[in-house]
Amino acid sequence: MNNKKILLVEDNPDDIELTLRAFRKNNILNEIIIKRDGAEALDFFFGKDGVAVNNCNDLPILTMLDLKLPKVDGLDVLKKIRSDKRTKLIPVVILTSSNERSDLLSGYELGCNSYIRKPVDFNQFTDTVKQLGFYWLLINEIPIL
Repeated sequence: MNNKKILLVEDNPDDIELTLRAFRKNNILNEIIIKRDGAEALDFFFGKDGVAVNNCNDLPILTMLDLKLPKVDGLDVLKKIRSDKRTKLIPVVILTSSNERSDLLSGYELGCNSYIRKPVDFNQFTDTVKQLGFYWLLINEIPIL
C-alpha cells in the first residue's frame, strides 16, 4: 500500500498536521505529497509549462482537495484535473470546511468522487481519514492508464 502516493492540497497548516496525524494514527503509511495552494497543485500535475506528467507512476492514487485555496480555487483545480485525459480518472475527494450548497453541487458537477466536510473533532476527523484511506487505498480499484 505504501507505494501509492496521496496528494493533499491544503493551505491551513493546522489541517495539514491534523491530516498527517490521522494518517499515522491509522497506519496509513503512503507517501503524502502536500501542496499548499491551487497553483502548486496545478504545477504538480501539469508542470510550469502546462503539460501533464507523462509517467503514471508520478501520479497520486488519491487527491484530497480543499476548496478555499489561495492563488487558484479548489474547484478550478478540479476542473483542470478533469479536463486532461492523463489526470481525469484520478480519484478526487473534496475535503473542506465549506458548508455552502453551491460548493457541494459544483464539486460533483465538475467530477469529484466524494465531498466530505471536515469534522471539527479530532476523533471524528481521524475516523473519517481512516475510512477514506481504507476505501480509496485498499478497496477501490483504479483503472490502469
